[in-house]
Amino acid sequence: MSPVLASVQLRTRLQAGARSSQGLWDLLLREEGAQPRNMIPVTEFRQFSEQQPAFRVLKPWWDVFTDYLSVAMLMIGVFGCTLQVMQDKIICLPKRVQPSQNHSSVSNVSQAVASTTPLPPPKPSPTNPATVEMKGLKTDLDLQQYSFINQMCYERALHWYAKYFPYLVLIHTLVFMLCSNFWFKFPGSSSKIEHFISILGKCFDSPWTTRALSEVSGEDSEEKDNRKNNMSRSNTIQSGPEGSLVNSQSLKSIPEKFVVDKSTAGALDKKEGEQAKALFEKVKKFRLHVEEGDILYAMYVRQTVLKVIKFLIIIAYNSALVSKVQFTVDCNVDIQDMTGYKNFSCNHTMAHLFSKLSFCYLCFVSIYGLTCLYTLYWLFYRSLREYSFEYVRQETGIDDIPDVKNDFAFMLHMIDQYDPLYSKRFAVFLSEVSENKLKQLNLNNEWTPDKLRQKLQTNAHNRLELPLIMLSGLPDTVFEITELQSLKLEIIKNVMIPATIAQLDNLQELSLHQCSVKIHSAALSFLKENLKVLSVKFDDMRELPPWMYGLRNLEELYLVGSLSHDISRNVTLESLRDLKSLKILSIKSNVSKIPQAVVDVSSHLQKMCIHNDGTKLVMLNNLKKMTNLTELELVHCDLERIPHAVFSLLSLQELDLKENNLKSIEEIVSFQHLRKLTVLKLWHNSITYIPEHIKKLTSLERLAFSHNKIEVLPSHLFLCNKIRYLDLSYNDIRFIPPEVGVLQSLQYFSITCNKVESLPDELYFCKKLKTLKIGKNSLSVLSPKIGNLLFLSYLDVKGNHFEILPPELGDCRALKRAGLVVEDALFETLPSDVREQMKAE
Repeated sequence: MSPVLASVQLRTRLQAGARSSQGLWDLLLREEGAQPRNMIPVTEFRQFSEQQPAFRVLKPWWDVFTDYLSVAMLMIGVFGCTLQVMQDKIICLPKRVQPSQNHSSVSNVSQAVASTTPLPPPKPSPTNPATVEMKGLKTDLDLQQYSFINQMCYERALHWYAKYFPYLVLIHTLVFMLCSNFWFKFPGSSSKIEHFISILGKCFDSPWTTRALSEVSGEDSEEKDNRKNNMSRSNTIQSGPEGSLVNSQSLKSIPEKFVVDKSTAGALDKKEGEQAKALFEKVKKFRLHVEEGDILYAMYVRQTVLKVIKFLIIIAYNSALVSKVQFTVDCNVDIQDMTGYKNFSCNHTMAHLFSKLSFCYLCFVSIYGLTCLYTLYWLFYRSLREYSFEYVRQETGIDDIPDVKNDFAFMLHMIDQYDPLYSKRFAVFLSEVSENKLKQLNLNNEWTPDKLRQKLQTNAHNRLELPLIMLSGLPDTVFEITELQSLKLEIIKNVMIPATIAQLDNLQELSLHQCSVKIHSAALSFLKENLKVLSVKFDDMRELPPWMYGLRNLEELYLVGSLSHDISRNVTLESLRDLKSLKILSIKSNVSKIPQAVVDVSSHLQKMCIHNDGTKLVMLNNLKKMTNLTELELVHCDLERIPHAVFSLLSLQELDLKENNLKSIEEIVSFQHLRKLTVLKLWHNSITYIPEHIKKLTSLERLAFSHNKIEVLPSHLFLCNKIRYLDLSYNDIRFIPPEVGVLQSLQYFSITCNKVESLPDELYFCKKLKTLKIGKNSLSVLSPKIGNLLFLSYLDVKGNHFEILPPELGDCRALKRAGLVVEDALFETLPSDVREQMKAE
């Protein structure tokens, strides 16, 4: 066998063996369930485009379309990369050298020609009878040399674009996928998106959403037109800081649907109501959080801009380099010393396929880029940082749905591209009216009429009162308790008084303590006719309900709260002149002078109380205009003297100057002109003595000097023989004049917490005495004459130095053990029959 034939046969066997080994290896891998070697499964790239299924609601049509384009481009890249790995990249053959005129090369050429001359076919032999006849140009190159030549020409002669085209496609596609879904992965944005999607789904599926929309959709078109016309009118609205009230014209536009229909109250059970209530709170907090920034909008714009820039770059260089993918490539490498050849002609086996794939890829990228350009146009055509629910307000009739901004607005714009119904149903949970209706429904379910009746009690005015404290609103079931006479509301926000209050025929008193109130026009008309007593406690004078100035039949008005933050500034109230029936006015505040509004009702005002919390009250000349005033209280007003204007109130019957800074009361002599004055309270002051002029106040029946610094009681005091009530407790008195016996009308006498050492026997001449308080003194003996006080029902002797109680206490038949304040040990000194008598009912 010739050497040439042996070499050819050897190469054939090696190639066949290599192919069989590769086939066996791939077969084993398939049997073990693994992928064949050099294969790249597409599932490996899933993580670059995978996101939660719920996020699809934030993917508009262009994002979905570009995702499909990305998948197509990814398949092109993976297919190209797979071919690059599995198939031969390039096949090269040496070129034949053309003859030259250089003599020195003749021999080489001849040798090359001789070497490339076809050999005669091998003769058949007995050992190889079927030898195939081989034809072609002989190169004398073995398999390793061909592989070396192919690799060298692939690296040096083939254009880089032709080599790396599939990898570039793969990388660009992955970048596109990352840009499209990065805002779903970034922690600062993904948390907001997840929270929004979670709340959105719950709002969409909430039974309350369905009910709220079905209620407004059930309204006839004429009612909707009327509501739109009312919205377009510019009616004047009078309200406090929380929209407390409206005038009578605007009140008519308040829809009756504010009151929950009891016939459908059972349609939403308690659990569903609580879930809807929690959703309202979540939406409020989420809105406050998301509206603070625009990170979602900025990130989406940036990733879209990045995709557009990348699209332009890809189109630019691919269009220029796609022609570089050629089927035939000339290779000139200096490897003659290793192979004997320098010039080679190479065939890029995948050039034709790559050329077609590149054109297809450019088409996909062009469509992708145009879609991104449309996205940019949509982003900047109008402001996506603001979102208006105007169409929802018009369609549903829920007029108070607020517009939103920043990231909250941007996500709603994205939702609209998926399905506008999401925004419509979500808007229900942005409406304060909807929230109030839900609260009203929950309140009605919780506070049934029977439960409310259990809270009824009798107040200080002897009226049947219902106190409601710290509720989320006013239950409609309250208006089913027709026997109600007084309604007291404390710390309740967003109170709505509906027209059904007219069912409470017996209602005469209303107390509003730190409540913001809205009232229906029909309810206001009812209160104007029926309300007699109104009490309002507030934190700022702007919270005063403006409708109170129109309650023409109101008789008593009690105001508690700060009328001015700056006590040096004049305090103004709206005029009370329309309160024609007002007789009692009480102001507990920090006014520096009597408000002018009070002067407007001075002609018919009978009682005025000013509790000033220590603020000095000056300029009291307006008191002179209150000619019909019968009771006057100036408490804690930092008065150092009795105001002279008081002496002009000839109709005055009671005067209370508690907790002032009075030290001298010489002006008391002027009270003799007030013939009707029967009650004088000068307690809780710094009075050191009582002037003798007090004897001229012969009309006094009640006199209070407690909590002062009086040391001596003038005997002239007891010349006021009409006194029935005398309080001298908490002073420094040591001696009680015997003239006290002159007070034959005395029923109440207190000298508690003084320094009295003995009581005059004349005290027991006051036969009408019912209450005697002599505790916390220095008394050592209680006279047996105490038995003369037959009407005595209350006796306080605790805190003295008594060793025994007189058995004559048994003559005080009205005195019982509960009315005797004494140490237990001292009580045991009484005879047993007296003790039993006092213990008996």
